[in-house]
Amino acid sequence: MSQLDTATLAGGCFWCTEAIFQRLKGVNAVIPGYASSKVPDPSYKDVCSGRTGAAEAVQIIYDPSIISYDKLLEIFWHLHDPTTLNRQGNDVGTQYRSAVYYRNDEQKQVALAVKKDIEKSGIYRDPIVTEISPFINFYPAEDYHRDYYDRNRAQPYCMFVIEPKVQKLLKEYSRDLQQS
Repeated sequence: MSQLDTATLAGGCFWCTEAIFQRLKGVNAVIPGYASSKVPDPSYKDVCSGRTGAAEAVQIIYDPSIISYDKLLEIFWHLHDPTTLNRQGNDVGTQYRSAVYYRNDEQKQVALAVKKDIEKSGIYRDPIVTEISPFINFYPAEDYHRDYYDRNRAQPYCMFVIEPKVQKLLKEYSRDLQQS
């Protein structure tokens, strides 16, 4: 078995990003939580106050021999809106910012290169505002946030916000998906 690696990404509500990344081949675990917090072990309520500096994020444990870091980032930038500052749809606040938290210089360089490629592709009219910052910390979210989409598909947020992203993933990245 090859060495696993970790990516930490924030792309709005962590329920959405978790639902996307846990469907990919080579992803062993996706943990929703809070990244880059100024306070230790914040709660969801703390993060929603806007006073922790934390972003809703996911920590992705993956096998780079199956899926590359740049492929994770490509999918990340295609499945949320990286052009809106501190907002994804109706989710508004600094905790919903778009961010890549790199763990080493290689991840930083890959993030910058993939971002540049996405910008050059012209798929977004507006500039990408995704923050590319060093990893500082990550605190797992409360248990009720884990596997939220898969456990709550009948919830309106799941049906109208997360499901279209999952369908876009299924359509555009079918070769990268785990077999169900």
